[in-house]
Amino acid sequence: MNLNPKKLHLGCGSKFIPNFYHIDISDEEHIDARADVKDLSFIEDNSVSLIYACHVLEHFGRWEVEKVLIEWRRVLEPSGILRLAVPDFSACSRLYNDGNLENGLCDLLGLLCGGQKDQFDFHKMIFDELTLTSLLEGVGFSSVKHWDWRNTTHTAIDDYSQAYLPHMDKKNGELVSLNLEATK
Repeated sequence: MNLNPKKLHLGCGSKFIPNFYHIDISDEEHIDARADVKDLSFIEDNSVSLIYACHVLEHFGRWEVEKVLIEWRRVLEPSGILRLAVPDFSACSRLYNDGNLENGLCDLLGLLCGGQKDQFDFHKMIFDELTLTSLLEGVGFSSVKHWDWRNTTHTAIDDYSQAYLPHMDKKNGELVSLNLEATK
């Protein structure tokens, strides 16, 4: 069965964004397709205008990430956008080295290792801007740039693209999510 949704929310978990097609391996009421997001074979080639994947890519191993990005690029239409958010290793390292974290390394464990609440909630990869940009360009994406969670249609969805330390301090804290988007 091939589908033709225009906007995909990959690895959405409990987060629902109106007008998106939700794909996740978990079993939430709003999920349109219960599937591993590394295999979108049920989505037609060149058919999607926007893919949003917030704190999902780090759940794939270092040898899987490229294949996952190739699969996501396959379903994007020409000039389609891949909007990613991943834990920002540079920001985490800077905060750790500055020694200003209230609970030290414990404040970063979820970002670096995952929440580890179930078998799928483990992080297998880390990213900084240079590494992620290189990966995206290496599989054929272009125009890699930062995106601001405040300036999207899904700004009201409080997800990890809005992760700050100290926790929830969006005014004075440091953003610890690397938010990059790229064009097919």
